[in-house]
Amino acid sequence: MDSTATDRFEASRNRLASLAYRLLGSAVDAEDAVQDAFLHWQTADRQRIKVPEAWLTKVVTNLCLDRLRSAQVRRERTAGAWLPEPLLDGDPMLGPADTFEQRESVSLAVLTLMERLSPVERAVYVLREAFSYSHAEIAGILDITESASQQHLHRARRRITAARRGDGPVDPASARKIVEEFLAAATSGRTERLVALLTDDATAVSDGAGLTKTLLRFDTPERVAAVARAGFKPSAVKRRLASGTPAMYFALVNGTPAIVTVVGDRVVGSVTFDLADGKIATVRGIAAPTRLVRLTQAWRQHQPDTPLITQW
Repeated sequence: MDSTATDRFEASRNRLASLAYRLLGSAVDAEDAVQDAFLHWQTADRQRIKVPEAWLTKVVTNLCLDRLRSAQVRRERTAGAWLPEPLLDGDPMLGPADTFEQRESVSLAVLTLMERLSPVERAVYVLREAFSYSHAEIAGILDITESASQQHLHRARRRITAARRGDGPVDPASARKIVEEFLAAATSGRTERLVALLTDDATAVSDGAGLTKTLLRFDTPERVAAVARAGFKPSAVKRRLASGTPAMYFALVNGTPAIVTVVGDRVVGSVTFDLADGKIATVRGIAAPTRLVRLTQAWRQHQPDTPLITQW
């Protein structure tokens, strides 16, 4: 393949990776899908491809749909041990962020909610909301009718809207204040203050650092507060991370406020917060090493603010 064809593909790589990440919720799987698309591009009769961008979009979308439909992936996600892979804001894989819909479509909340959609509903939702494709274009990509595309989008929007929690766009300054208060209360063991920071229907979910086969879920403010107090207790943190002294930073992860825990130059945990009416509605803890590889890579290129905590 000549350099012109390679350059044409590389010019689309970030957009294709962003599309694949939104469809799969995994940076690793998204990179695999894009690489598979490159192999298709290498062997294609490119003289017959009139619009390479459209052709590549169709290939990547269908590669992702094949994976979403696979028996192995269905078993993994149905088992309840799956959370989207967190990405640091500014990562090109997060893709377009010009509109609220584009930013929301890559939030951990919406990526999780999209698990309730069929693969085709998910694809229509992403192509329309995040990339502004027309229904005619989506119909061509997915080999469905325009009417079917409209119906899939309507169902997807309805399901996501019905289950959505949290506020609209995040104000970083206000979000940081809430996160600082949460961390101060958790590390001091002030359960009553933690409960006051949570909505009445607050929930928390954790991947158990990848050591459990199912996600850990907690569904009352009191239980969420108790888990946060135990999880951020200084002695517990140091015991889990015996290899070094952790530093905790405020950051935006997938557009939402987060505490990123770092040892040396390696991210060892990400706790994200969905906010509603100035309080914390959902807490997601991700510490499985395999889910933090790209976040660690991005962090090494990141210039963080002063840590929230460095001394334990």
